[in-house]
Amino acid sequence: MKIRKNFLEGLEQKVYIYENKKEEFFVVAVPDIHWSYTFTYEEDDIQSKLMHSLKERIASETALTLSSRIVQWTTEM
Repeated sequence: MKIRKNFLEGLEQKVYIYENKKEEFFVVAVPDIHWSYTFTYEEDDIQSKLMHSLKERIASETALTLSSRIVQWTTEM
């Protein structure tokens, strides 16, 4: 599991990223906003799906930034 620090809206949030290489999926969680999401390696348009899910918890602009960071972090793992 990787833990990344995310600074948005003046607050530090921890983003937890778990990768299951055998079953080829990720679990991402941000406890501060009571949010988590699971997606597979082959899933299409994951940034849009993440952003849509995040928009239920945080502002649209913030959701766009965080979803971009999550995609970046998961692709570099």
